[in-house]
Amino acid sequence: MKMRYFTAAMLVVAGGVLASGQPAVAGHAHHGHDGAAESSVAAPADAVEYPDCVHCGMDRVKFAHSRMLIVYQDGEKVATCSIRCVALDLKTKKNKPVASFQVGDFTNGTLIDAEKAHWVIGGDRRGVMTKTPKWAFADKETAEAFIARHGGTPATFAEALKAATDEL
Repeated sequence: MKMRYFTAAMLVVAGGVLASGQPAVAGHAHHGHDGAAESSVAAPADAVEYPDCVHCGMDRVKFAHSRMLIVYQDGEKVATCSIRCVALDLKTKKNKPVASFQVGDFTNGTLIDAEKAHWVIGGDRRGVMTKTPKWAFADKETAEAFIARHGGTPATFAEALKAATDEL
């Protein structure tokens, strides 16, 4: 009998999280813009390996939906909480060749190729380390649906990175 009530309660909680419009990030069930509650789902592997942003110290599991990972051509990896901290890293390492940029998909936190992602700049969702939010999506349809609901402008990675760099 107790299990039935527990299951029903978990469904209510899960429904509330999904209805909140917050990103469903592995390792966390989000509550608003600045709070997160642990879940039983494993945290993203890169966030376990690099739990904190190298520039600001923010929790990369909590901000899995905006986190980024830079891989430089010499093999150095730099883990950040957001594109803002990527811009800062690139500014401090002028002209250091980059092999790849990865970013957490806003909807689920999965790392995707930042240069192939569909970016949204602006909108009514509070950004991470920025006045003007910049979000990445794996597919165009999801980015367009986000824009329809929350506002913002479609962008490329280069445009999102320039906007982040201009804010430094």
